[in-house]
Amino acid sequence: MKIKKTKFKNLLVFQSKNFNDKRGLFRELGLEKYIKKRLIFTVVSKSKKNVLRGLHMQKNYQQGKYISVVKGKILDVVVDCRKKSKTFGKHFKIILSEKNCKSIYIPTGFIHGFLGLDKENIIIYSCTNYRDKNSEIGVKWNDKDLKINWNIKSPILSKKDSKNLNFKEIKF
Repeated sequence: MKIKKTKFKNLLVFQSKNFNDKRGLFRELGLEKYIKKRLIFTVVSKSKKNVLRGLHMQKNYQQGKYISVVKGKILDVVVDCRKKSKTFGKHFKIILSEKNCKSIYIPTGFIHGFLGLDKENIIIYSCTNYRDKNSEIGVKWNDKDLKINWNIKSPILSKKDSKNLNFKEIKF
């Protein structure tokens, strides 16, 4: 497994590979020793093409997240919300897919979202903290100040995500 640093402090991209044979495949997803955090909460998300989830974070019980795609392909996007960071308000995006075997570790202090690019997309999140729905906040996917090009005009959003706030409205 190869690990690539990004211009964002502690935001890491992991490059693994699939080992295929007549039975199927095997892939290592990640190792805690590289991120130096315990991943205590794991969830699975399944999304159709053009479903956009995000941008989300927990304000009080922040989560570091290790994101991997086991089926399909997504455009994964994070925005740095760490006030003292030199990359505050800047975004990073990457394609994660079952074929490219890339995963990403997102440290605490980032909002996160993704867009489903294939017919069916199955994503595994391993997190450093448990979910606390009372601590959740969301930023509009198309916030003008963030200038994220998702390459889509009308994504499929949840009711909750359609009511997300502008980046400038949130006190980080």
